[in-house]
Amino acid sequence: MFARLSALLCLAAAFVATAPASAAVATEPVVCVTDPATPKHQMRAMWIASVVNIDWPSAQGKTEAELKAEYDGWLDLAESLNYNTVIVQVRPHADAFWPSPLEPWSQYLTGVAGQDPGWDPLAYLVSEAHARNLEFHAWFNPYRASMPAPGGAGTDVSKLPANSPLRVHPDWAVPYPVNNAAGRLYFNPGIPEARAFVEDAVMDAVTKYDIDGVHFDDYFYPYPAAGQDFGDDATFAQYGAGFATKADWRRDNIDQLIRELDGRIHAAKPWVRFGVSPFGIWRNKAADPLGSDTNGTQSYDANSADTRKWVKEGWVDYIVPQVYWNIGFAVADYAKLVPWWADVVAGTDVQLYIGQADYKVAAAGQPAAWFDPNELSNHLTFNRQYPQVLGDVHFSAVQVRANRLGSETILAAEHHTRPAFPPAWGPAKPLLFPVITGARRTSAGTELRWRPTANGAGPFAEVTSYGVYRLDGTTAARACDLADATNLIATVRGTSFTDTTAEPGKHYTYVVTALDRRWHESPASPPRWI
Repeated sequence: MFARLSALLCLAAAFVATAPASAAVATEPVVCVTDPATPKHQMRAMWIASVVNIDWPSAQGKTEAELKAEYDGWLDLAESLNYNTVIVQVRPHADAFWPSPLEPWSQYLTGVAGQDPGWDPLAYLVSEAHARNLEFHAWFNPYRASMPAPGGAGTDVSKLPANSPLRVHPDWAVPYPVNNAAGRLYFNPGIPEARAFVEDAVMDAVTKYDIDGVHFDDYFYPYPAAGQDFGDDATFAQYGAGFATKADWRRDNIDQLIRELDGRIHAAKPWVRFGVSPFGIWRNKAADPLGSDTNGTQSYDANSADTRKWVKEGWVDYIVPQVYWNIGFAVADYAKLVPWWADVVAGTDVQLYIGQADYKVAAAGQPAAWFDPNELSNHLTFNRQYPQVLGDVHFSAVQVRANRLGSETILAAEHHTRPAFPPAWGPAKPLLFPVITGARRTSAGTELRWRPTANGAGPFAEVTSYGVYRLDGTTAARACDLADATNLIATVRGTSFTDTTAEPGKHYTYVVTALDRRWHESPASPPRWI
């Protein structure tokens, strides 16, 4: 599965001709040379932010039909660029995009916090993503509970909906910054009951919906405001026994959230991944010899987020550091941070994806590098040097669609010309190959149909989706033909596919593979020629 390597050791057997046809068939491993530009497994995702209507919904008060059509448009964009995952914000600040019994409806749907939109957005978000064989990761903000006024409650608990958790438990609320127009309300992470409530709010969505991942971004304790401290002295006095400093206690509070939620998610649904996208710097080398050669804000101190520890302890399944700086940026060089993070995940089961700052392309005030249309594509080319980097996540959907300077077109042409499965992860059970039962030419293209040979029976894994490969001419599909995505033309759910790019009169060989929920792939079906 290591398609990022220039040489891939395929464990499939190669048939070597020996004298007569009746002689025993010898087998030996085959070394396949793969194309690093067409990996078969790679995370390709974009964040779809709902807070203050950044991406979706684009405005408050839209009808159900309008919101569905708008979301479908984002999925169209993802498909057109050969993305395989969407990460959609469904709990921006102690609110919900589903009928949660614990928290009010999000204001970003109807324009009124707590108002029922009359339908279940999360159910639609998940089902439509899966219909296109896109992974759906539900993005939650754990501790933020309001946004600044006007438009939000600011630091005034009384302006929250009546069923807001901080209206019910005002003792859990911390305003920060105080006496400031940018003030927000936060859950106090040091109160065990508040932490348990946040976990319960997340688990309500996990248990009720067929999501593929739970996703946090970089907001735990809020980023420091000049001259102010997060108001939790009394909480530290009550719960901080045994900790030398309040900073150590705060980090432990966040550690407990991550560790406990990881356990609860996997106990409920072992196939759901838990991932975090932290600020790109854990610690600077000047502060800690284990840190990166950088001089920026440190998530360890600013957010009380010991992200390196979470990786080493295996409390997350994937990590997406927001390496939102250009190659050569003095304070935080992309070319120094990516190798640092690659080293952090090395030897662990935690997968590494890189958060990309598409929003910085041609943006006012950014360094000159971001006015080079090749900067983003250069990031992905740089990543190829580090096999631990298994893909990228782009912030955010509106920026991807904007395609400023043609940067997204360049990135797609150099890195996303073929489809790709998300990276395989976790334990694997055997998968039997599908069997193609029909292939015919139609006015729309070549129509294929197949049936699986097993679907979760006995020792075999349950089949979730399929990969469709096409080779020119009538030939045998060899192991190396399937070692990367050069011949992969589609990933689909269901048991049929129409190849609309097939040329009339041209002969092809098709094979289909099956994939489980964790993106482990079966052997190929017998070939079908047409």
